[in-house]
This record gives sequence, C-alpha cells and structure tokens, in this order.
Amino acid sequence: MSDVLTYAIVLLLLVQALWRIPSALRGRTSERSLWGAFAVLACAWLLRTDLGRHLVDGLGVHDLSTLLKHCFVVAGMCVLLRYVAAVYRGASDDGPSSRRARVTVAVQRHAVTAAVVVIAVMVAVFLLVLNRGPVPEGSQFMARHAGEPGLALYMPLFYGYSGAVIGLCGYQWAGAARGAGRRTLRTGLAVMAFGMVAGALYATVRAAYAVVVAFHPVPGAAADFQETATDVLLYTSFLCWTLGVIAPASQAAVNRARAYRALAELHPLWRDLALTAPNLVRRAPSRLPPGLPAADRLNTLRDLFAHDASPQVRLGRYVTEIRDVIHAMRRRAPDDLYQVSLELAESEGHEGRDAEAVAQAYWILSARLNMRDPVREPGVPAEFPAAGEDFFADEVPWLLRVGEAYAKADPAVAEEVLEDSRV
Repeated sequence: MSDVLTYAIVLLLLVQALWRIPSALRGRTSERSLWGAFAVLACAWLLRTDLGRHLVDGLGVHDLSTLLKHCFVVAGMCVLLRYVAAVYRGASDDGPSSRRARVTVAVQRHAVTAAVVVIAVMVAVFLLVLNRGPVPEGSQFMARHAGEPGLALYMPLFYGYSGAVIGLCGYQWAGAARGAGRRTLRTGLAVMAFGMVAGALYATVRAAYAVVVAFHPVPGAAADFQETATDVLLYTSFLCWTLGVIAPASQAAVNRARAYRALAELHPLWRDLALTAPNLVRRAPSRLPPGLPAADRLNTLRDLFAHDASPQVRLGRYVTEIRDVIHAMRRRAPDDLYQVSLELAESEGHEGRDAEAVAQAYWILSARLNMRDPVREPGVPAEFPAAGEDFFADEVPWLLRVGEAYAKADPAVAEEVLEDSRV
C-alpha cells in the first residue's frame, strides 16, 4: 500500500510541475519557485520507490539514494519557502503587511545559506562518519545506522531544517486561510496548513527517534510501530499539500473558463465596434479572407486565444475598448438617440433593466450606422447610461446582457431609430 501511495504522490507532484511549466517560463518569481518545489520534491519521492533506488544504487555507492533523497528534500523545502515568501512579500505595495509575512520573509533571507550548510554537513557525515559497508536488503536507513553517533547529527539536521520550513509554511497558510475570501482558496489553504501540521509532527518525531536510536537500542516492535506511524504522518502531509494546492488552482481554472465564456459571448459586439473604430483598439480583429474555409470561426478563435497573457486580461481589454468606442460614437451621435431607442424597447414590451439593455443594443447599432455619415461634428457626448462602477460585478455582466440583445437587434429597425432621432 505504501508503494501505491508513494507512486501516487510522485504522480501528483509531476502533474503539478508539468502543469505549471508555462507559468514558470513567464518568469514570475513565485510561480518559478512553486514549479521548482514540485519538481525537486517529485525527484525526492521518486527515490523512495524501488525504481528510483535501483537507478541510483547501480552507481555502487551504498545508501546514495537516501542521501540524494534527503538533499532533494532540503532543496525542495528551501524553494518552497522562497515561493511562500514571494507570495506574501507582494501581498501589499509596501511589502509584507502582517507579522506572519514579515517572519517568513526574514527567515527566507537566510534559508538558502542554511540549506547549503545543512546539505554540506549531511554529505560530510554521510561520507566520513556513518558506516559505509553493504546494507541489508529492505532495511530502513535509521535501522541500518542505529548505534552510530553520527546519526544523531545527520538526521536532526535534516529533519530540523525540513520541519522548520514546514512549520513556517503551515503557520503562514493557516493565517491566510482565516482571511481568504473565496471558499475554494480557504479550503485549499486549510488543507495545506493541516498537511504542514502533520509534516512538522513527522519531522519532530523522526528527529527525536534518530537521537534515541543513535545511542540506545530500540526493540523491533517499537521500531516498526515508529516507522508505520511516521509514514502515515508523512503521506498525510504530502497528500494534503498536493491536493490543497489543487483547490486554489482549480478556482483559477474555473475563472479562466468563465473569462473565455464571457469573451465568446462578448466577441460579436467587440468585433463590430472594433471594426467601427479600429484606431481605438490595441489589436484589430482578425480578418482572414472570407473565401477561406471556416474563416469566421478561425477569426473568432484567433481573437479569443491570441495576444494577451490571460483570458482575464483579454476580457478587460475587450470591455475597455468597447467603452472607448462607445464614447467616441457618443460624440457624433444624435443627442436623443438613446431616448428614441428606449421608447422603441418599451414599445416592444420590454420593461425595467431589460428595456435598458435592448435600448443600449439599438443605440449601439444605430450609432454604428451613424458613423458612416455622422449627424454632427465631434462634440459633447450624447446620453448613454453607464453600466456601473465595479468592473466584474457590474460592467461585464451588463455588457453580456447588452451583447445578447445586440445579437437579436434588427439593423433595419436600427436605421429607423437613427432616422427618428435625427428629426
């Protein structure tokens, strides 16, 4: 069962590392560090498997796989702490805003030096102090070196560094979970913090046990119980951490999906307005030759998936450019165009906000027609109600509503609205 869990953790860590390669390549410190932590810790866990040990032990150095595993863990903990410090260092413009963040950042400044020292001492003890003879097949590292005083230096150094980082990360994530607004983020942070509690307890018990067995023999039953109990803590720690990280990431995936859906629904309105005033958009809509098979779909896909760093950024650009083009059209549109559009919407049986959405849709369509032969020179903007003050809470949902009405609006009726407003 432990082998199955070990391979499951290796798989989870590798999937997370592969998933985060694009973010790491973009060069952000926190995302590079998180990717590095997943990659390095995946290597450490791989060395717990028969496959990993077989690959390394073929070099002919007894226990080398264990030494490498411990070195990878120390390096992974160092990179993980760098990630946590980078995240909470940037929590405010003025630097770390809480005591937890200040403590984490202060410790991280010396974490790399401490990791190098710990690894150097571990390697020295491993090569010069611990017994380098052949090892019994299937025995545990501490059982093989029981009774050797060097074990009391090697293992507490390893578990002391790892436990300190794990405890600090758990302290940070527990506090962040209490203040998290989104349920998925709060849940993920709480699960990660619980995993760190299990990890810190694991490191403490193992370090204390190493000191005991270095100087006093331990009955076989007690040693087996210790191995089983601490393995449960170790697997719990890493499973909680890897699964907890997925929760906020899954929310990010949901947000991306929602942004893409909003972009797809908003695209027809944005495209028409962008073609009306191409000088007001940062990137003109894709215009593949009409004779090309599926040209319209390819144009839409290029507009939805190209140029911007994320769909959220692209959605913000669409909304801003829609707003800018509407403002430009307001300066050339008839003053009473919106009132005529609203009267039309109400005459069609629409009421309240529905009537306003339909009126704005007809206003946009009529104002676009007006730009072919403007009714006046640029001047004071004509009436056009604002969507709201909050971008995601007000403007995006409202524009989606207007865009839906715009897709159903009849251009012939829009021409009549424009003529009526010009009278």
